[in-house]
Amino acid sequence: MYGDGPNGLPLEELATRWELPKHHEWYGGIPERMNIDRCTHSIFGASKVAADIMVQGYGRYFGMPTVCFRGGCLTGPQHAGAQLHGFLAYLMRCTVTGDKYTIFGHQGKQVRDNIHAADVTRAFHAYHQAPKQAAVYNLGGGRESNVSMLEAIELCQQIAGRQLDYILTDEARIGDHLWYVSDMSAFQCEYPSWGLTFGIGDVLQDIYEANAERWLAAEGT
Repeated sequence: MYGDGPNGLPLEELATRWELPKHHEWYGGIPERMNIDRCTHSIFGASKVAADIMVQGYGRYFGMPTVCFRGGCLTGPQHAGAQLHGFLAYLMRCTVTGDKYTIFGHQGKQVRDNIHAADVTRAFHAYHQAPKQAAVYNLGGGRESNVSMLEAIELCQQIAGRQLDYILTDEARIGDHLWYVSDMSAFQCEYPSWGLTFGIGDVLQDIYEANAERWLAAEGT
């Protein structure tokens, strides 16, 4: 939703990740009030912006109960990860099968928050039980569940018990974020019974246990 706008934040380069200083007002995550224009979106991202504004319009214009969930990385054991999408699932698959993995730019220190599909559906259910008009919420792992590429590789290697064969390239994807963590406070304030039940390690373990044997069988190993 926010394009590459978060890259304009005063990020600091640490050993394994890009990070926002703890004293920054948005250290807890990107809030819904961040601008969604005057930045670079992928065409996929632009389609999300268009749908978001249309849904808000129906809520405000017609007084309908509508909600826009601005997702971080939504993932889980059924995620069909591919090279440019669903990075945790694809990363675990490459670690398990031995396929070469390519990190596109930023030295592998780019950060994403990730939320398990089970927690996503629980959020949908919470809203359905008490819907609001023209609601807009971030929905991601937030500060509880985020990881850089390098950190995710280390976790995958620990879980799978083998090393990932990967290369780093200097060419980053157009509009890619250096750091994206969702501020979940708006949703959690209005739906306090909801909370994350999966952290990054839990997500990766679930992906591994559900898929490792099938991936290896498909590779003939």
